[in-house]
Amino acid sequence: MPQMAPLWWEMLYLITTIMMILMSIIIYHNFPIELNKNQNKYKKMNLNWKW
Repeated sequence: MPQMAPLWWEMLYLITTIMMILMSIIIYHNFPIELNKNQNKYKKMNLNWKW
C-alpha cells in the first residue's frame, strides 16, 4: 500500500513536466511571430527587461 503514493506523485510529476515542455514549445514558436507583428512592443519589453 505505501508504494502507491510515490507512483501517483511520479505520474503527477511527469504530467506537469510534459505540460510545461509543451507550453514552452508553443511559446517559442508563437513569441517571435508576435514580435515581428509588434516591433514597438518588442522595444518596450527590452527596456522593461533591462530595468
